[in-house]
Amino acid sequence: MKWNITSPIDRQRFDPQDVFEAGIAQHHISNTAYPIGHITTMRPYKILRQQIDAFAPQAWEGIDDLGLYVHVPFCETRCSFCEYTVVDPRENQGAEDSYFDLLIREFEMYDERLKTKDKRLIGFDIGGGTPTVAKVENIARVIEAAHRHFILPSNETISIETTPKIAAREPEKIRALKALGIGRISMGVQIIQPSLLKALGRTGSAVDLNFAARDHIREAGFQKFNVDLMYGFARQSLKAWGETLGHAIELQPDYVTLYRMRYKGTRVAAQAFNVELAQVNEMSGLAKEMLSAAGYEANPGKNTYSKIAGDVGTSDYLRDRVIHGTPYIGYGLGAQSLSHQTLSYNSGAAGKALKLYQQKVEAGKLPIQDLYYLSREAAIGKMISVSFYFGEINLTSFEKKFGVTLEQAFRDEVTFVLREGLMKYSERTLRLTPRGAKNFNGVIALFYAPTVKEHLLKLTRGETVKAQRGWRKVWQPQWEQLAVNSYQ
Repeated sequence: MKWNITSPIDRQRFDPQDVFEAGIAQHHISNTAYPIGHITTMRPYKILRQQIDAFAPQAWEGIDDLGLYVHVPFCETRCSFCEYTVVDPRENQGAEDSYFDLLIREFEMYDERLKTKDKRLIGFDIGGGTPTVAKVENIARVIEAAHRHFILPSNETISIETTPKIAAREPEKIRALKALGIGRISMGVQIIQPSLLKALGRTGSAVDLNFAARDHIREAGFQKFNVDLMYGFARQSLKAWGETLGHAIELQPDYVTLYRMRYKGTRVAAQAFNVELAQVNEMSGLAKEMLSAAGYEANPGKNTYSKIAGDVGTSDYLRDRVIHGTPYIGYGLGAQSLSHQTLSYNSGAAGKALKLYQQKVEAGKLPIQDLYYLSREAAIGKMISVSFYFGEINLTSFEKKFGVTLEQAFRDEVTFVLREGLMKYSERTLRLTPRGAKNFNGVIALFYAPTVKEHLLKLTRGETVKAQRGWRKVWQPQWEQLAVNSYQ
């Protein structure tokens, strides 16, 4: 399958200094969550909804290795800082079994259309939400479906997420999950500051629970144990953040993953402008200092710290996405999928409601809400954004995937980051320097697609951002016909 025709908007070029400064100014949204402002920036590549079911399978032809993500949209409570697709917790008990029925049917539909039994999984994550809220029997059904509908090698590690409360109070569930073949578990501690926990609606994160949870995870036999922490909250002091870091180190996990608070789509979105970039950098700097002293390693800008030599610390699924841009399929409410040339979001990504997802699956249709047929420029922006999880771009993987070198695709931008000391070459990567890590949001913006760069520049200038419609009358029908007919 070919790349889509490049939108005229994505043929623009901008001065790197201007883009860098726009990324710094818009530091709350200029990050790895890409694309930005997709309603406007991705509009030229959107497939009409009536064409989705016919077009979507074509994107997976010739892809033999891929990742799998299964979304479980249930949590005991919905935290105020959550940006993910989580249904009203009051629906959990009544919806759980039927939701997993829908997931199994989605496995079957993709196998029917894509022949997934011939495709090998290079990683498999079960996320959410909090997937361990669900019954073990339902998690077992998902793992069995993965074995039935894909090639799942024995050396690939299945990863799952939990909370301290569940791991502390349901040790038998943690043991059962390990017995299912799950090899990596990630526990969301996030913060331990009592006043902030209360303000954010976070329960079940008391310090004693965290230690009990850790003990049960280790007793179950997990040797890949990650703790998630969050920083960059409006009411979070540097002292409190240091206490959270110290507590995480006392838990002695194999990995610690840091997430900067991303306000967009959360209940506390209005607080974003109370957080300065200097505050965020001070917190990330303290984390680097404390975690490094405790034996955890990460190159500048990388958000997962590992205590195991040669182990990047993430799940296999995320590792291959970051380094190689490996395609992945997402099953479940609001899940995201990325082939080499398409990006899609399942039904429920916007409204966080099960009804539309259920209706499509029960009608035998792929439950896709939005599908974008990407140009090479749009696909490059997506891959590089994810690459910055590790604070670097793998030059070999980039050239293999896109047929051009990074320097050919971003001549002025690479010159800029090298000249300003923001990035440097390290083996076969272009990696953030400590200075680049402090200016992460400006550096990552340099490698976005031109239409997203323009979006950031307009926001910085205070301009109203509207979807550009002028191209639609002349240009869109040319590729819409090509997209639907040429690859059948």
